[in-house]
Amino acid sequence: MANETLVFESKQELVVTAAARFIDLVTRAQAERDVASIVLTGGSNGIGILSALAADSGTIDWSRVDLYWGDDRFVPADDPERNSGQAREALLDKVPVDPSRVFPMAPSDGPFGDDIDAAAADYAAILAGRSSDGIAPEFDLHLLGMGGEGHINSLFPHTAATAETEKSVVAVEDSPKPPPRRITLTLPVVNRSRNVWFLVAGADKAEAVVAAHNGADPADWPCAGAHGTEETIWFLDEDAASRLK
Repeated sequence: MANETLVFESKQELVVTAAARFIDLVTRAQAERDVASIVLTGGSNGIGILSALAADSGTIDWSRVDLYWGDDRFVPADDPERNSGQAREALLDKVPVDPSRVFPMAPSDGPFGDDIDAAAADYAAILAGRSSDGIAPEFDLHLLGMGGEGHINSLFPHTAATAETEKSVVAVEDSPKPPPRRITLTLPVVNRSRNVWFLVAGADKAEAVVAAHNGADPADWPCAGAHGTEETIWFLDEDAASRLK
């Protein structure tokens, strides 16, 4: 497994570079395996990459891309907080994706109503059904944002979701960051990904960046528990990297 840390002068440079490398990775995955499987993230950097790809996605064949989400807010489908809705607005409504290959998490007004556990179980079943071993796909790429306390997806420090070792998807009822109800992939599933990319900007993230690079306990810093089976890349702006030696 390779590890790489890239530091950029600006958040915009980070996004542009990550988008270019996204195109290369997806194109290579399609050449090798016909279909590329990607886990999307929310946040300004995650959505920024999608906006950049909407402008120019190079040689990607969007009809041969499976799209998943690392987490989403369990709110109504039209809520602007929904990661899947932001992704559609930024990219998916603008490129020829195959709707049967796009897998958003159920909203609170979806087929399971307000039953968040049923919605989480449904997403786990989707992942199992798209896998070779009944657990989850070996994603080509899992994009991750990160909070100042080191949370990734909706995995926060010292929570049952972060400590989960068996389930692939869990419901979160008490997220310390609103809204409180969310559905999230767990660390064991994140770590099935061939490539894991962190997209991190801002001085408030610097302590978490250092903790992850120094091998901190994932219970304290969930970001420290995420890695790709082939490569892990940190895309950082100078502020986020300011405490790295």
